[in-house]
Amino acid sequence: MSIDKDTAARVAKLARIKVEDDALPALAEEFNTILGFIEQLNEVDVDGVEPMTSVTPQKLKRRVDVVTDGDQQDKVLSNAPDAREGFFAVPKVVE
Repeated sequence: MSIDKDTAARVAKLARIKVEDDALPALAEEFNTILGFIEQLNEVDVDGVEPMTSVTPQKLKRRVDVVTDGDQQDKVLSNAPDAREGFFAVPKVVE
C-alpha cells in the first residue's frame, strides 16, 4: 500500500493537523515508511507464540472482591445542598 499526497492531506485533515501543501510530500513519505515497517513486522512468523504483557512473566496479586465500605446513604446525602427521597436533587438544566 502506498500513500500519496492526497491521502496524506486527508489523514492530516481527519487528525485535525494543519499541514502546509509543501510539507505533504514529506508526510506521505513518512506514512509510507511507517507502513513499510508494519509490512516488515507482518513477515515475522508468530505461530504458537502466546501474547505477553511483559518480557518477564508476572502474576498480578489478587484479592477477594468484598464490599468493605457502603450503606452510608445518610452520611453521603448529609453533604448535599438538596436531597429528596434518598437522592441528590439538582436543578433542571434542559427546558
